[in-house]
Amino acid sequence: MSNIRITKQFSFETGHALYGYDGKCKNVHGHSYRLFVTVIGVPISDTTNVKYGMVIDFGDLKKIVKEEIVDVFDHATVFNKNTPHVELAKELQDRGHNVLLVDYQPTSEMMVIDFAEKIKKRLPETIKLHSLKLSETTSSFAEWYASDNE
Repeated sequence: MSNIRITKQFSFETGHALYGYDGKCKNVHGHSYRLFVTVIGVPISDTTNVKYGMVIDFGDLKKIVKEEIVDVFDHATVFNKNTPHVELAKELQDRGHNVLLVDYQPTSEMMVIDFAEKIKKRLPETIKLHSLKLSETTSSFAEWYASDNE
């Protein structure tokens, strides 16, 4: 049977700031992110399986991505924990804000790498993460492909 790719789209709102950046994005601001998750696998051929004909149930993929990415990043502000932004992060947390401190500069490029690692760990053995596309605006996005990272 053939390998088939399926894609599910997610959206979430996240704020961030890029410490040390030489443009406007050094300021705290937010994006309406869209994340496209594409996995690849062979559709289930066992006619007695309730998921017969599916690579993965879209609901199962949704559960993974919601738990690992959307529920964590939605309406959070993300800062690199290795910058002075930790002082601002603490102030925001003390005021009840949802703040994430990460080990990287929270650019779309670095976020998509982080997301790929998180999603790959949760997929069934028979399903592989093929690609991710993280769009921060209607015209700007970062892409991650498994074939580029083997």
